Amino acid sequence: MNAKTLLEETLKDADIRLNGDRPWDPAIRDERFYKLIFSSGTLGLGESYMHGLWDCERLDQLFFKAITADLEDRFSSKKLPGLALKFAQLIFNLQTGKNVFTVGEKHYDFGNDMFAWMLGDNMNYSCAYWKEADNLEDAQIAKMKLICDKIGLREGMKVLDIGCGWGSLGYYMRENYGVDVTGLSISKEQIEYAKEKRPECEWLIADYREMDGKYDRIVSVGMFEHVGYKNYRAFMKKVRELLKDDGLFLLHTIGANKQRLGTDPWIHKYIFPNGMLPSQVNLLKASSDFFIMEDWHNFGADYDRTLMAWLERFEQGCDEQKFKHDEVMRRMFRYYLASCAAAFRARDIQLWQVVFSPRGVPGGYKPVR
Repeated sequence: MNAKTLLEETLKDADIRLNGDRPWDPAIRDERFYKLIFSSGTLGLGESYMHGLWDCERLDQLFFKAITADLEDRFSSKKLPGLALKFAQLIFNLQTGKNVFTVGEKHYDFGNDMFAWMLGDNMNYSCAYWKEADNLEDAQIAKMKLICDKIGLREGMKVLDIGCGWGSLGYYMRENYGVDVTGLSISKEQIEYAKEKRPECEWLIADYREMDGKYDRIVSVGMFEHVGYKNYRAFMKKVRELLKDDGLFLLHTIGANKQRLGTDPWIHKYIFPNGMLPSQVNLLKASSDFFIMEDWHNFGADYDRTLMAWLERFEQGCDEQKFKHDEVMRRMFRYYLASCAAAFRARDIQLWQVVFSPRGVPGGYKPVR
């Protein structure tokens, strides 16, 4: 059985037809595609799309069907790139030393013009909260308000934002609650933007391990995915050292249904180097010696809608030449955003907001939704 026939048989389980006429059916433009799939798995799938070897009208629907049918394992972990990445994550601590800043240089420093167009005015690069919102801007504001309400911000508090991005959450806290904010990022571009646009807060290019002092509240939004399983406990210990005894810590992170070692090889190479999604077990083990878990909120389905909104804005920005890009870069971001949206739609990965306290909230913590 040749590679094309084998692939056709495999895709039947997901109701996907090569060169079919439905929006999710891939159109193969170059026969080299088949060899790449079976030699390099999901890395080859992504690279072949970037370079135009195949197309698909609705990538998100294609990936949703593939993930729902559990096809991912057949094309990733058992191929050489996936095995090599898992071995490296097992043996080495890839989230320490100079490696800490790799993802900032590779992804977050990609270009503020592009991110500003894709993310919208407030530059929030994390899951929005769509409970009562019907557009991206309102959903992101709702997410920031939700965080502030969950940690009970009061005027005059000192807040540490670990992984502050372009400063949207910290600025929102400062402007609406009168708190003093210190934000950390490993991205030079993000901190330069925050200092220029939001000088009311303190913005630092720093690793969380370098910090000292005491804070009333600590938040970390969309950063824990870069910490790595070898550092989860050290992260929680450091946050506990920085948090006052009566403080609260909110962790906002993408999570995996099962413990994972590393990430998809294509995502690792092109989007988030050395990324790793925590599982429920990871979080429980890492935090249990330092915190009481007060609340765990999963709204992962909202990330599908957020990513699709980003994709729509990104495509519009490309069409209108709002930022520099070439066709390979455009296809790379389209592939990234659509495939991630599909993973959340299939509930293969989650979005968690977890509230921790050092000693328990007197009288009990009252969850906010």
